[in-house]
Amino acid sequence: MHTVHFTKTNLSKLLLDVEDGKQVVIGRGKKPIARMVPCAQLPNDSRPEVGTVTSKALKIVEKREIAGRVGDTVVYF
Repeated sequence: MHTVHFTKTNLSKLLLDVEDGKQVVIGRGKKPIARMVPCAQLPNDSRPEVGTVTSKALKIVEKREIAGRVGDTVVYF
């Protein structure tokens, strides 16, 4: 068990231990308050797979309307 102060100053080293599969217990005084354990890489279900269609297809219609006289500024909608 490590103190909070030791954990703050040696976090990088403790994370290496956790990556090696060890558990690190952090305590305040002699009372354990937290435990760092290695976590498995879980697939993220909230992101769709590449190439998955997530919305309806859009229908693109090109419509140009010209109004005005020669020399006027033309705006396309």
